[in-house]
Amino acid sequence: MTWEMSSDRPIYSQLYDKILVRIVCGIYRAGTCLPSVRDLAAEAGVNPNAMQQALTELERSRLIITNRNNGRIVTEDMQLINNARYGLALKQINNFLVNMRELGYTDQDTMTLVNNTIHK
Repeated sequence: MTWEMSSDRPIYSQLYDKILVRIVCGIYRAGTCLPSVRDLAAEAGVNPNAMQQALTELERSRLIITNRNNGRIVTEDMQLINNARYGLALKQINNFLVNMRELGYTDQDTMTLVNNTIHK
């Protein structure tokens, strides 16, 4: 998974989203330690301060926990991880529906198109 950043949103917000996806997809598994801030920042090609800000936001959302002895650990609360995954899915669906409406499709037309595509 690449760390491509765009200029449309703050870097820390994009980093938050990318780490969140890595958590809900199991790249960073529940109960495991995250790489250090410096290592993550180097991997992403960003300033460590931006990475620190993203990790602070993940702590606020309780998806990662700071343990003074072991660094940052992904929560073991699978309900929290599943809720985050569900939230990301809803966001993707909403974006898709907005884009389809901009193309002139009704929601029913979109559902028909999706169903026809799935059942091919």
